[in-house]
Amino acid sequence: MDVAAIPAWLAPHVGTGEGQIAPVVLDRARALYQRKRDAGAIANSCYLAMDATRPSTAPDGEPAGRFYVICEADKTFRAVSSGYGNGRKLRRADFSNGRECARHFSNAEGSKLTMGGAYVTAETRTSFKGYYREAGEKRPFHRTFLLFEGEGETENAREREIGGHQAVFLKWQCRFENPDSAYADDQGYVPFGRLVNYTGGRSNGCTSWSPDASEEIIGLVEDNPTTLYIYPESRDIDAVAKAVRNGGALSGSGPYWNTTCLTEIGAPRFWPKRTLQPIIDEWRAGLPKQPPLVLPICK
Repeated sequence: MDVAAIPAWLAPHVGTGEGQIAPVVLDRARALYQRKRDAGAIANSCYLAMDATRPSTAPDGEPAGRFYVICEADKTFRAVSSGYGNGRKLRRADFSNGRECARHFSNAEGSKLTMGGAYVTAETRTSFKGYYREAGEKRPFHRTFLLFEGEGETENAREREIGGHQAVFLKWQCRFENPDSAYADDQGYVPFGRLVNYTGGRSNGCTSWSPDASEEIIGLVEDNPTTLYIYPESRDIDAVAKAVRNGGALSGSGPYWNTTCLTEIGAPRFWPKRTLQPIIDEWRAGLPKQPPLVLPICK
């Protein structure tokens, strides 16, 4: 694959419009894919990309596409929604993100922020989260987590437990007795709650997809790893912030940021690990000890 030559079928999908992939994001995603494929690290015919500068909501009110599944061998391109890191608001530093646009990015462990750069998909882990009610019956909910391996600024992806999963979690409410369940605790109880779907919203730093998209993506890469490139990297964030400070307009030849989100956030900010990690560690050290969570018995 010649990275410089975008195939004719893919060209209509390249741009900054809704459902398209920005040229710089595609260029870097293709370059990463070719590098890893040429090195024999992957053999998957598809690759992944994400543009975390795009808004969460499309003009029609639906979750906006900012995560891309590109299969050049099959000539297929799909843009789906994905969450970005929500961050934290601490006494010494506010690096929290709004629901619509991400302003803050970091590779610090515990920051709950997105970190742009190069990744390769790794193994999956499926875990039991509890029971929920569907069609009048209590059903177990399992969620599969796709781990990412990083390099450079993303090399601590495993330490940060960065990966991808469906944008659904089980909000625990109570516990009920079910000693025959394989998931029962020592007293024979299992947690029960309600499913919360946050498709297109924020995450704890991972990429999160709708249930349908999650099934497709994990099925595509399970036991067949591929590359994932997430934009922006720290250099892009710093370049855009500098351009905003200098009053310069972003042009096609300069640094890229989605115009809708740049208008909303004013300027992005990258928090290096060396700066943010001590703040997070100090905050954690000062947290009061909490007793173990004991759910009430379901009525």
